[in-house]
Amino acid sequence: MSKIWFLEDVNVFGALCPHKTKRYRERNHFCQYGKQDYIYFEEDAATKVYLIEKGKVKLGYYAEDGKEVVRAILTKGELFGEKAILGEESRSEFAQSLDAQTMVCPVPVGQMQELMRSNRAFSLKVYKFLGMRFKKLERRLDLLLFKDATTRVKEFLDELAEDFGYCCPNTGDTVIKHPYTQKDIASLIGTSRPTLNAIMNDLKAVNFLDFSRNEIRLKVA
Repeated sequence: MSKIWFLEDVNVFGALCPHKTKRYRERNHFCQYGKQDYIYFEEDAATKVYLIEKGKVKLGYYAEDGKEVVRAILTKGELFGEKAILGEESRSEFAQSLDAQTMVCPVPVGQMQELMRSNRAFSLKVYKFLGMRFKKLERRLDLLLFKDATTRVKEFLDELAEDFGYCCPNTGDTVIKHPYTQKDIASLIGTSRPTLNAIMNDLKAVNFLDFSRNEIRLKVA
């Protein structure tokens, strides 16, 4: 089942987006960003949560040596800036548009908290989502710190399979139709595009997988 606009069985877009809520429709607008535009910077005030209506958004921060560290690349239907719900006053990361036309729906933190206070079931779903997001980021940090490049690729593919994969009934292979470029994937696992490409070709040579631009097929062992 598609995860777009859903926290399990809660329709996030319908519940949160001001354009779907009569009370907020006239006072709120979608925001559009071009490629490489920043939605917010580190240290900006954390006053809103964002839902992606179109495009891709990169979340990351800059290490002390100035190197960019990518935490996540999110696509349509996903939520970001969510730490503001938990009381974060200033951003600990930046958010940057990766597409020429990225559309996001900003939701004021007060509106989100009002919805959560008025609907306990929805509130629990949101907190569960936040827990899953933090666990995913912790797992990725563990990959970056303690795993070699090939292991990072394989474990990231497992993650992609969970999010975007399905079983091909004819072969039993896991087919992953994903929204990421090779540059995106390389950034997420902390390696270079040439290294990623070499590893993918090595895995293809041993019949572990096959791949094209927007599809990866994990072969049955």
